[in-house]
This record gives sequence, C-alpha cells and structure tokens, in this order.
Amino acid sequence: MIKMNVEEMAGYLEEVFPQVEGMFGIDRIDDELIVMRLHNHDRHLRPGGTVSGPAMFSLADVAAYVAVLAHVGREALAVTTHCSIDFMRKPEAGVDLLAEGRVLKLGKALAVIDVLLFSEGNRQAVAHASLTYSIPPKRVERQAG
Repeated sequence: MIKMNVEEMAGYLEEVFPQVEGMFGIDRIDDELIVMRLHNHDRHLRPGGTVSGPAMFSLADVAAYVAVLAHVGREALAVTTHCSIDFMRKPEAGVDLLAEGRVLKLGKALAVIDVLLFSEGNRQAVAHASLTYSIPPKRVERQAG
C-alpha cells in the first residue's frame, strides 16, 4: 500500500534533496508503478548531443528511491547498496527521459527495484537498471523511567 502520493513525495524530495530541485518530475505513484522524468536540459548532455550516462543513472537511482519511499514512507536514510545498469540505445535528443520503476521485493531491511528508462514518446527502452536499497531499521523510542 502506498504511503506517499505524488504531491507528498515531490514536497519531501524538495525538503531532503534541495540540490536536485527542478531536475526531476514525478508523473505517477501507485502500488504497481512509479513514473518519473528527467527534465530535458543541456547540462544533462554529453558530446554528441545524447543524455549522459551519469544523468541516466541519476534518474534510475532517484526513481528507485521514490519507489521505496512510496512504500515505506518518510525514510530519508534509505540508501542504494547496489546498482547494475545496462545502456541499450541512445536516448532521443530534445525530450525528457522517463523512468518506470517497480518494486520487485520489499523486505524489512532491503528492497529490490527494477527501472526502465525511455525517451518520452518512444517505448523502446534506452536503459535498464536493477537496484537494491537498504532500509534503516525503525527506531524504537525509549521512555524515561
């Protein structure tokens, strides 16, 4: 069950990661899928006019983070412990890059997320990422006695 909707997640990201403000958008969050976008900007391009690998990795990683938080709630200290990414084809120039993220397994300590990246308007995947996130244990508040 989803614990944060699009508006709540966008506000939370602005709060905990102000350094990426304006880079990403959240199009959809539900139990099955999250859809995010990397807004098209020249700073994300590499020589040859294509979206750079680091920019694609950033989108995949943020999409996985959002997918985890959507399911566990406000947990800023969830962190990437593994990422494998395959770059399959050149992204199209001049359009946003979209990420579709799915939580494959959500445990108490680890989550496994699958992310596909697409150029907006084209359903051929440009990259595929598999990520594992570590979820910090819940803190138990101790009462003074």
